[in-house]
Amino acid sequence: MKTAAWALPLAIAVAGIAWPLAASHAKDADAPGEAHRVITPDELRWVNAPPHLPTGAKVAILAGDPTKEGFYVIRARFRPGVMSRPHYHPTDRHVTVISGTWWAGRGSNFDPNSTIPLGPGSYMLHPAGEVHYDGAKDVEAVVEIKGIGPAPTVPFTQ
Repeated sequence: MKTAAWALPLAIAVAGIAWPLAASHAKDADAPGEAHRVITPDELRWVNAPPHLPTGAKVAILAGDPTKEGFYVIRARFRPGVMSRPHYHPTDRHVTVISGTWWAGRGSNFDPNSTIPLGPGSYMLHPAGEVHYDGAKDVEAVVEIKGIGPAPTVPFTQ
């Protein structure tokens, strides 16, 4: 059994220096023939999120690489008060709240007051192409994001 350390959204995002660093740290995540892997929270390697995400977001990659073709699993951690601006992804993204409260909004008009709170265990689908924004308000939030790459975060421009 191999154990891989990780590095991740939130965001969630796919660009900049953080992704290559995080992906290299999770290099064993897709080793051929690997049947079973265990990663504990203390093995996560959080790195600053790519530049298109707000300052205060961290990422860790658990499996795969969201910049390449194939399945990936990442985690995003947003400190209180950190929210993404309206954006979309070209593929579906499946989001599960791990801890804290994740605030989710839809549409191109950035309005944190219209977001919906999602607590630990909540699930959300970001359908391909749907413009949305999300993040943390009063407490730190950690989400796990799964999808098929490549999965860039595309800022919405009017």
